[in-house]
Amino acid sequence: MNGPEIPFSFDPALHLFVGSAHSTAGTPVATDGSSTLGHVVESLGVPLTEVGRLVVDGTEVPVSHVPQAGESVEVQAVERPQRLPGAPLRFLLDVHLGTLARRLRLLGVDAAYTNEDPGDAALAALSAKEQRVLLSRDRGLLRRREIWAGAFVYSDRPDDQLRDVLGRFAPTLAPWTRCTACNGRLMDADKNSVREHLEHGTQRTYDVFAQCTACGRVYWRGAHHARLEAIVEKALRESTT
Repeated sequence: MNGPEIPFSFDPALHLFVGSAHSTAGTPVATDGSSTLGHVVESLGVPLTEVGRLVVDGTEVPVSHVPQAGESVEVQAVERPQRLPGAPLRFLLDVHLGTLARRLRLLGVDAAYTNEDPGDAALAALSAKEQRVLLSRDRGLLRRREIWAGAFVYSDRPDDQLRDVLGRFAPTLAPWTRCTACNGRLMDADKNSVREHLEHGTQRTYDVFAQCTACGRVYWRGAHHARLEAIVEKALRESTT
């Protein structure tokens, strides 16, 4: 590049993306003199979904700012909890985040997901159409301009993923109100009304049921309930601290 070299400082939370080459405050970055600050930041590997304030010589600037010789840039991480328009927030998860999607649904959070990959373009379009926060570990997907809002999922461990998303967006939690299979709403169901869906052992042992209003799946407090309840209680406890 033939433009000026601009000193950049990245928030430590963003060092994952820029690596050691640009993790030291004031590291010079070669620019071409015409690219926007947003473009330069993304070219260094940082999705704009993870960027909060962009500060040039102490003054906040938009992503459209073109850095000039003599300026210094500070790239801050997005503030937590991140405030987005619309409530309750709705999410869209890529094909690699199935466990996270089911756990969000367990907590009553609207989380759209399919285990068949629709492709980056379709995910970005759905994010825009339904105003859903796109969650992904794919930096390229999060760079698509048409997404409504997005967030990089930092861990590959479901426990950490859930904690990260809840801490970042602080969505309203309503446990046991969504179908973990399809994201539909659950309603209380009388045993007689769902009897045809139950095995004889379940009919004899359980009396309290819920049924998905979308796909018809029936739920009861079975063998896995204690494990799921532990996930719910932990999420509720952390959301109040």
